[in-house]
Amino acid sequence: MENISTVESISSSHPDLEESTAFARIQWAKNRFGDSLVMSTSFGVQSAVLLHLVTQQIPDIKVIFIDTGYLFPETYKLAEDLSQRLNLNLLTYRSILSPKEQEKRYGKLWEQGEEGLDQYNKMNKIEPMNRAITELKATAWISGLRRQQSQSRKNLSVVHQQNKVTKIYPIIDWDDATIYKYLTENNLPYHPLWEKGYVSVGDWHSSSPLKANMTAEETRFNGIKRECGLHLDTGVSDYQI
Repeated sequence: MENISTVESISSSHPDLEESTAFARIQWAKNRFGDSLVMSTSFGVQSAVLLHLVTQQIPDIKVIFIDTGYLFPETYKLAEDLSQRLNLNLLTYRSILSPKEQEKRYGKLWEQGEEGLDQYNKMNKIEPMNRAITELKATAWISGLRRQQSQSRKNLSVVHQQNKVTKIYPIIDWDDATIYKYLTENNLPYHPLWEKGYVSVGDWHSSSPLKANMTAEETRFNGIKRECGLHLDTGVSDYQI
């Protein structure tokens, strides 16, 4: 399991952010980074929370959506619905190679163990995100990671440096009950697959419902790994296809 905590933390320079509200953390990021601030979304199980929180304060923020081409139909529908409801400034990025071309060249990489998954994630997630960060001239990136989600995230700080990009996690300390309360009070949806037992939703070939004796982490990538690479210190790098 990768350890995100190896990324250089800069929260020590802003200790007040650890005790701040999500609203205050977003305000701090807005004031400090201005137009060079972006956010990402996967339109996952609880993505509506951060999208709503951020766009209440920064309506025109650039929202990066990495579309692998292998997402569930329900994910695309949720993306469409939330984009319209929240008037998102949505920017979609994809791999340079189409899914068909990838499978023609490499086969089904997600069936080729950890090495295959790493190559798949680099092509479909890391390279498109790198391209987005570069093209948008972003120096800071808001993301919805939470400590409760996995062992690899439990020691994350509110703010840290990932290579040359500052990462901000406004809801890092929110638990599931807080998420549920916010969604309910603001009439926001969970991902439709939540009702079918999915606690984490990514690509259809690498996501499964939570079953007895499974952890949430084991529902992704067949339990081989939790992180796709976007939130590791190697995520925003010089990787190219």
